[in-house]
Amino acid sequence: MSAPLPLFRAAAAACTCRRAPRQLRCLSSTPVSQSGHSKWASIKHDKAKNDAGKSKQRATLTRDISQAVKLAGPDADMNPRLALALVTAKKNAVPKASIEAAVARGQGLSTSGAALESLVLEAVLPAAVAAIIECQTDNKLRALADLRLIVKEAGGTVSTVGYMFEKKGRIILHKKDGVGADEVLEAALDAGVLDVVEDEQGRVVLFTEPARTKTTAETLAKQLQMEVEESDIIYDPNEDTKVALDDEEAAAKLNAFLDELQEVQGIQGVYMNWSKGSGLPEELWDELRGKVAV
Repeated sequence: MSAPLPLFRAAAAACTCRRAPRQLRCLSSTPVSQSGHSKWASIKHDKAKNDAGKSKQRATLTRDISQAVKLAGPDADMNPRLALALVTAKKNAVPKASIEAAVARGQGLSTSGAALESLVLEAVLPAAVAAIIECQTDNKLRALADLRLIVKEAGGTVSTVGYMFEKKGRIILHKKDGVGADEVLEAALDAGVLDVVEDEQGRVVLFTEPARTKTTAETLAKQLQMEVEESDIIYDPNEDTKVALDDEEAAAKLNAFLDELQEVQGIQGVYMNWSKGSGLPEELWDELRGKVAV
């Protein structure tokens, strides 16, 4: 009975030797799998970032089209600003349907020609930031449901916050060399303007009574020989109700919330009662501010 034992051991050794290369091959493939996963994650991250950038650019370009139509009508031959906005949108591959919708929206119409209704939703978002969202839609119930869902998914609640803001007319004049707030102050006061300031881009910004926004813009543009860049009615947050945004996690949630809103057709403006907290990075704050009207 002792003779077969060496044979058994030899067979076992041979079996082990045959299996060893397979184990080595299996171990050597692990880094490749990890590397592939890391590369895919990087690609997804870059794609998401690029898509978000394109979405923001499209929203800005279509908003420019609607604003140009509001100011000087839908005929591009008679409205140089609209003609430029259309050319810029087409160069940046904005879909034809989005351009047509923006032109119609500037006239207060849907793409089917139906009159749009205004919708205002008030909410409290992460970090106790109050928000007012303005939208124009041909279906109020659907738009309201969509906006409520976006607010809920952002960790916010629909709540009355209008008392934290003041409704004003805002006129932004196109920047002109040598012309600032001091140079237009006298004419602005004569026209009944409530306040005159300069924004970070050096443009003159005028605040008026809401009902007088359009007539004041037309009067001052003619008198000062300056082009009106924007003319709209906004919700300006009261200084004593502003919330300092310090928490980066809350700021990231607000950023994602604003990205979601940019995908909603008909959004006219988003207004927040926030201010920059000392702990918030400047780059993130600039990104957030670029997505709201105030």
